[in-house]
Amino acid sequence: MKPSKPYDATRKKALKNPKVAALYLEECLRDGNMELFTAALKHVAEARGGVALLSKETRLNREALYRTLSEGGNPRLDTLAKVLAAMGLRIGVVPVGLQS
Repeated sequence: MKPSKPYDATRKKALKNPKVAALYLEECLRDGNMELFTAALKHVAEARGGVALLSKETRLNREALYRTLSEGGNPRLDTLAKVLAAMGLRIGVVPVGLQS
């Protein structure tokens, strides 16, 4: 029997793919739980090189970004847009009836 890979390492590897990251974030946002979405955003940031690198890419203060992506963090819309853009993603809006 093959030894299993640690979950965090497997998740990090998968979330490097922008399509996988987009689906992961979308699913975490689907039920409106912002704490879950913020945690998922941090997972994607970690997979892409960490919050410090994300801070450089977005030109956002590193400490503020850590607080924003921490438990209980509440990212502003402009911060969220910058973070997603640095990840190669963007915010989208769809009518409720068209959600998949």
